[in-house]
Amino acid sequence: MVSAARLKPALRALLVGAALAALAGCSIFEGKDDATNNANKDAAAYRERSVEAIYADGWRAINAGAWDVCAAQFNEVDRQHPYSVWARRAMLISAFCAYQANAYGAAIATADQYISLHPGSPEVAYAFYIKAISLYEQIVDIGRDQSSTEGALVALQDVVQRFPDTEYARDATLKIDLTNDHLAGKEMAVGRYYLRQGDFIGAINRFRTVVDQYQTTPQIAEALQRLCEAYYSLGLDSEAQTAAAVLGRNYPGSGWYRSAYNILRGRNLRPVEDNRSWISQAFRKVF
Repeated sequence: MVSAARLKPALRALLVGAALAALAGCSIFEGKDDATNNANKDAAAYRERSVEAIYADGWRAINAGAWDVCAAQFNEVDRQHPYSVWARRAMLISAFCAYQANAYGAAIATADQYISLHPGSPEVAYAFYIKAISLYEQIVDIGRDQSSTEGALVALQDVVQRFPDTEYARDATLKIDLTNDHLAGKEMAVGRYYLRQGDFIGAINRFRTVVDQYQTTPQIAEALQRLCEAYYSLGLDSEAQTAAAVLGRNYPGSGWYRSAYNILRGRNLRPVEDNRSWISQAFRKVF
């Protein structure tokens, strides 16, 4: 998670610029304990306040690290002053504060609201980004359902496609690689299980998904070796030889290639690529 001291530059500018502009002429800085107490009181009993007052309370909550209170405070700007320019800015700050509080559902909902209401805003890229990283941080281990991982991947790709020249796209690209590796890992885990159970068709289907969809992940060399093993077990020698040949061409020094090569030796076979095989065709699309 992003710490308060290491805010993304664009968000730091948003927070500081919005707060300073709204608080111009106000003396708002108090001790940390007083800030937290005042923010909590306001969160518990909302009253009609000026934009400046709400921003002041929200900023005190940020300084105190009271992220849930901060999110509630900035939500008040939209509730009490929905047509002001500050309402739009406060919505993004609220989304970030909800994210910092690990309230990912609230962060996503607020980001979606911002995207719906202000699709042409210069700051809309951040709304897409906060939604994407809120989904990303909910990714679960490969032993569980991966629907959240798939949702994170879609959202991250959306950031890259819509805002390719932003810092958000650069960070999203890194997270896409990690997300793909996670999804590939899930397919490999299930495929290995099927292989151990002797369900070679089920295993092949899983390893094929890795070869078709996740060729840039570290899982690919093992997937090819496992395909060689599964096809060999079914007596489909040509496919087993192709898997080993493609593995050897792309990862010649790997232990996975040596393993595949040794499997084929069991029937005096050697790696030979059949260009008509789906394995060969899949790799020609990428490499």
